[in-house]
Amino acid sequence: MANTERKTSKRTNSRSQTSSVSANKPARTSRKKAPSSRPKKTLSSRAERLKNRSNEDVSANKTKGQKDSSPVKGKKEKTELSSPNFVETDKVKQLVTRMTPYLKAGYPLHLTGPTGVGKTSMARHLAAQFDRPVMLLHGNHELDNVDLLGGISGYTSDKLIDNFVRQVYKKQEEVKEKWSPGRLVEAVEKGYTLIYDEFSRSSPETNNLFLSVLEEGVLPLYGTKQKQSYIPVHKDFRVIFTSNPEEYAGVFETQDALLDRMITIEMQQDRETERSILRERGNILAKEADLILKNVSKIRKACENEDKHGPSLRASLMIAKICKNSEIDISQKDPQFIRVCKDVLSSHVMKCLDVKSMEETENWLEKELA
Repeated sequence: MANTERKTSKRTNSRSQTSSVSANKPARTSRKKAPSSRPKKTLSSRAERLKNRSNEDVSANKTKGQKDSSPVKGKKEKTELSSPNFVETDKVKQLVTRMTPYLKAGYPLHLTGPTGVGKTSMARHLAAQFDRPVMLLHGNHELDNVDLLGGISGYTSDKLIDNFVRQVYKKQEEVKEKWSPGRLVEAVEKGYTLIYDEFSRSSPETNNLFLSVLEEGVLPLYGTKQKQSYIPVHKDFRVIFTSNPEEYAGVFETQDALLDRMITIEMQQDRETERSILRERGNILAKEADLILKNVSKIRKACENEDKHGPSLRASLMIAKICKNSEIDISQKDPQFIRVCKDVLSSHVMKCLDVKSMEETENWLEKELA
């Protein structure tokens, strides 16, 4: 009985304590909720909110610089190499119409002719006709397979230090050779239009790489330490070669096997084309262009009589630009104009006519330009 009384007393004490605590708490006041001013959520309003939110996300992504998946109209990825001041005369249009089908059919084109006739400008203009990137490669005697195929450009090392367990220390280091692909590899893989300017200045051993490219459609990778032995040629890959005649200095004799794989077009100097180019680039009158071409043609004809190459269109452009910039009257009666012609053309006279003294050259030009 005593134990029962003790338990009941403890229960009563605990109840009294809880009642005292609840008495100290402030009583809750019943408040009615005010009517909400928000509109009732409906399915249509929720759909509109989701649509507006998606539009806001798209606009925010565009402002952050993220790329839009929709294609951009009028955007071109090709590299333009066509000269902005290229003069397209009727003769030039005929050449372009004549040579374009060869490149479309996948055959390499070879433009040859004397210096200054416009081979490189024509090649750049032809390459710009196709919607493909253009790569310009200059031939020289130091060009080798490493420049075309690629080579080892350094080393990359990976070091791993593992000390997860204090008693165990592990260090692992790996060194690999870093291979950088050459320019020809990039052009072949991605289908560029390659302009190989003055390719005959490179050694025949270097140009042998093009034999397999033009005939078998593969680029061999011998000597590069690569797992694959060759690279297939892209279907859009095209080549335009330019060269000077073999009698020029620093020019190698091109192998017959390479010439047999390309279509050779000889470009010649045309008086009307030179006249149009001289008027356009020199910003001179027609009669002024005719006078300059007349003086240059006299030296050119004298060189041809000696079976040598005379001054090109570059000499005519030099005379026109110098006179235009210095406000010299392009006239046979102006001594300053005659002086400019002598200075520009004297080196050609000494080379063609084997004149050893400048005084003799001056006397010869004085008679010819009078």
